[in-house]
Amino acid sequence: MGCDGGTIPRRDELVRMKKKPEQKDKDAERQFRWKHCTITQERLRKPIVMCGLGRLYSKQNVIECLLEKDKMPESCAHIKSLKDVKDLKLTVNPAYDSDRDDKSAEFICALIGLEMSGQFRFVALWTCGCVFSERALKEVKDKTCSSCQTPFSEQDVVILNGSDEDVDLMRTRLDARVARLKAEKKAKADKKAKAKAESTVTSTATSSEAATNPDAEQPGPSSKPSTSGKPGGSSSLKPIIPNKRALISDKIGDDPMFKKSKQDYSVAKDPNATDVYKSLFTTHESEKDQQRAHWVTYNPFYN
Repeated sequence: MGCDGGTIPRRDELVRMKKKPEQKDKDAERQFRWKHCTITQERLRKPIVMCGLGRLYSKQNVIECLLEKDKMPESCAHIKSLKDVKDLKLTVNPAYDSDRDDKSAEFICALIGLEMSGQFRFVALWTCGCVFSERALKEVKDKTCSSCQTPFSEQDVVILNGSDEDVDLMRTRLDARVARLKAEKKAKADKKAKAKAESTVTSTATSSEAATNPDAEQPGPSSKPSTSGKPGGSSSLKPIIPNKRALISDKIGDDPMFKKSKQDYSVAKDPNATDVYKSLFTTHESEKDQQRAHWVTYNPFYN
């Protein structure tokens, strides 16, 4: 029958209670998120990138998933290109040992040296990718990156591996950042189109004016140069010579060297030549009766 001999059963022996579900180890889960890729759950490998929601990825895994779209999980569907991720500039922890990686974190804050293990909140700047602890960033009042001096705004601060409330905030900032980039791109395109339209209108007005007034001076290579060095000066323009070849031929005809090259030219009859210069030639009177041989070949007057 049992229960004899004074044995008293306990309640937990008589009544079966429902087992409580196992509780997750929050510390282990937090450390896992900081050391493993969000897509493949593998160990993070450099280069390390983040998305607009603050999740960490190995860049190689992101590229592979973008090439094979079927491999991209639904939680990372907001990553459609490499423009949706940002390379992180991380500061290596000098005390980190790969053999005992559970003792210390691989990266630290660049300003105050806090370990990036998940125990402290860390943020990254979307403008430059520099990573700091949230405590250090709050101490810096200037909206300029302390590492690379890149300006940033509050919308560019991304909380890494934040809570569900932080993820909702990061999603709002992501949408605001995307809308701002689209507005800037549209404004730039409108400005470019406006400048192109103005240049088209200017060229059309110039061509129409030239068609109505063909005698008007048109800019181009045939425009007259300015003596003052300033283009477009009408008062200092030199007139174009109508027949330049005629003037050149007249100057050549007046040149004495040109006259000497003619066949009917004679040194003896040249009034500008001196008597000493004329005596060097055989046409001179003193050379007709000379009794010596010619200094080059022979004297035709000497027998």
